[in-house]
Amino acid sequence: MIDGLLVANRGEIARRIIRTARRLGVRTIAIHSEVDTGLPYVAEADEAVPLDSPRDFLSAEAILAVARKTGATAVHPGYGFLSENPDFARRCAAAGLVWVGPSPKAMELLADKAAARAHMASAGVPVLPGSSGIASAAEADAAASELGFPLMVKAVSGGGGIGMGIARDAESLERAVRTALSRGGSAFGDARILLERYVPRARHVEVQVVGMPDGSVRTFGERDCSVQRRHQKVVEECPSPAVDAALRSRLCAAAVRAAESVGYRNVGTVEFLLDPGTGEFFFLEVNTRLQVEHPITEEVHGIDLVELQLRIAAGADVPADFPAPRGHAVELRVYAEDPVRFLPRPGRITGWAEPAGVRVESGYAAGTEVSPHFDPLLAKIVVHGADRADALARARRAVAEFVVQGPKCNLPFLAEVLDAPEFAAGNYDTGVVDRIIAAR
Repeated sequence: MIDGLLVANRGEIARRIIRTARRLGVRTIAIHSEVDTGLPYVAEADEAVPLDSPRDFLSAEAILAVARKTGATAVHPGYGFLSENPDFARRCAAAGLVWVGPSPKAMELLADKAAARAHMASAGVPVLPGSSGIASAAEADAAASELGFPLMVKAVSGGGGIGMGIARDAESLERAVRTALSRGGSAFGDARILLERYVPRARHVEVQVVGMPDGSVRTFGERDCSVQRRHQKVVEECPSPAVDAALRSRLCAAAVRAAESVGYRNVGTVEFLLDPGTGEFFFLEVNTRLQVEHPITEEVHGIDLVELQLRIAAGADVPADFPAPRGHAVELRVYAEDPVRFLPRPGRITGWAEPAGVRVESGYAAGTEVSPHFDPLLAKIVVHGADRADALARARRAVAEFVVQGPKCNLPFLAEVLDAPEFAAGNYDTGVVDRIIAAR
């Protein structure tokens, strides 16, 4: 097993990784900015090293310097920051460090949405009709005349919904293209975009894959991530209420095909767009890292995905058999943001009380500071129940019991989602949040 693990992340995901690593007897090293000094993950690591600036979480040089200083033998990138940066993965390997993730070659192919889309089509994975590698408004107009409206406009590189927009006519196409070109260029250094057919009332369903050391690919069911605001996930559940056994088998087979086609190793997620009216689904992308919503898969399938990541990366023994799935799980993301206008609300947390009887993946505690330099995710409420109704009942209780004082947070909005008839019935789609807000 790995000797010293540098966790190149912060907050709740750093804390999550440290917990499993320590259970396995792996020495852990945390990095932190000055404002993070009092966060729980810093105290829970075996060693913690301060960075000169919050920007150093995006600096390969700064992170590799910490690895050299502390004698780390491996790097776990978590999610965000440098987690899907193939150059960083290569630099870690060149420095003699174990990279806890897939190969840089696979990461590079899958990071480019246009290249990934073309590759998956050639591998027999269903993709939406579309056009990729577009670099100008004129090219977008020409492609739209062939594809027809409505269209989804996406930046070729990056993730997190940055640069995405819906074009329903030529006028909105011009705005969406301008936004995608600008944001893709500024955020990811890549101004190319792609167009895909827009599927109204679609669901966002993803399959958890694990590329095993022997070259095989295992799947651990699907997660429904359709509750989104501005293309950012808010509530996720496992399994999806829209997926039956036959559809699950088809989704998982397509995910295996996608992962095997790039020689995928370690943990990843294949994301699909599902048309619940027809049962058709289409490849969106592969996230070459641990997902924010991974705990709900762990709860249903009785596994520890971080442990699998570490064992596969280290070349250690990996279990041959896994438990059968059981029950239903829901994750709710708690953000330091205004629950009405959804603007970030950094500041000092003066009171913090987590709900009892459920799993809470938290990055903060009373007396800690929510910094404007980072994503305002405070915690994730993860509930598991015998079935969906039981899980939702537990989720409602947990949201009502969670206390965060100081900065505003979105707990009232999460309660609003859980009580929305559309969500409660399980018949929602990616537009459900917009409809909840419009009905206020």
